[in-house]
Amino acid sequence: MFRTKGDIMLEEFLEKTRNAMCLGCNIFIEGNRTVTIEKCRRIEECSDVFISLISDNMIIRIWGSNLRASNYSTEGLVINGTVSQIEFAEKGTERR
Repeated sequence: MFRTKGDIMLEEFLEKTRNAMCLGCNIFIEGNRTVTIEKCRRIEECSDVFISLISDNMIIRIWGSNLRASNYSTEGLVINGTVSQIEFAEKGTERR
């Protein structure tokens, strides 16, 4: 299929819009035991009580106990354990 310059520009615009609105990041929470995060770009910190990661333009922080990150791939990350808190912050506006 042939793509025109207009098609490419539209695709780039839509991708930037999805990223700005965090529409490309899906998070699935199953009770307080499993969190699946799609498009996880990087794990910033990981311990059995705290996990911090980057997904699209968001920083996601998860607190709990016996936390384990598994199934890490380019498509996502699965976190198992007892989740007590989840925090979201836009990348660049996070607190220190």
